[in-house]
Amino acid sequence: MDQKESLFPKYTSKIIEERARLAPEHIEAWRGFSNTVFKKGVIPEETKHLIAIAVAHVTQCPYCIRSHTKQALKMGVSKEEIVEATWIAAEMRAGAAVAHAAIAIDEMQKDA
Repeated sequence: MDQKESLFPKYTSKIIEERARLAPEHIEAWRGFSNTVFKKGVIPEETKHLIAIAVAHVTQCPYCIRSHTKQALKMGVSKEEIVEATWIAAEMRAGAAVAHAAIAIDEMQKDA
């Protein structure tokens, strides 16, 4: 499958510019929020990007995975740390499915 046929097109500056042009106030608010969230705070920036990588895997956002992985690597986060974050994401996603079994069990017990 080539890039034009891909479910997730390449994230280009043209796409970014068009999104900003179509909703300038929204993009400025988003950029401000994003910059605030990822700036150094109580949690180090490197850790914030590892959290973002894990969350991006759970939410399945390929753009976020690429962006935060690239940023984390630039900040000196190791490849091993990034892969470990993806395993945490996998456990959390699987854990949610297991935990939600309580809903099915609760529903089944209503007729018992």
